[in-house]
Amino acid sequence: MSDQERREFLQDGHTAVLTTLRQDGRPSAVPLWYVMVSGSMYIGTPRNAAKLGHLRRDPRCCVLVESGRAWRELRAMQIQANAVVLSPGEEAEAVQAEFDRKYADFRTPFRDMPDAAQAKYADTVWIRLEPTGDPLTWDNSKIRLKR
Repeated sequence: MSDQERREFLQDGHTAVLTTLRQDGRPSAVPLWYVMVSGSMYIGTPRNAAKLGHLRRDPRCCVLVESGRAWRELRAMQIQANAVVLSPGEEAEAVQAEFDRKYADFRTPFRDMPDAAQAKYADTVWIRLEPTGDPLTWDNSKIRLKR
């Protein structure tokens, strides 16, 4: 993918898979929503989530965004990154606003969630994922088929 295609792919993507490292070194992969703000990728997580503990202990992570169902449609980007936990402030507020905009049609209204889920998500921590190198990308639609 070109740089422009990469930006558009991430901007238009819906769900990413974040892989963090557990204390024993084993990987842990979880699907989550993400947003792009000013060219940076952000994820949110409850303050008591295991992935936040993993990232505080070891900020190295990997994120994969993919799309497509048929082989010919498969596109993906894998990014090696370091996680930076944000403090409350303007950056976190901008991320929250973009998250609210992007996922407005997909979220369960907070009031409809069980009390335990409301308590868990009431204290979201925002994390910026800073790439540590060039992403690995593929786009099967660009592969020339035999005819």
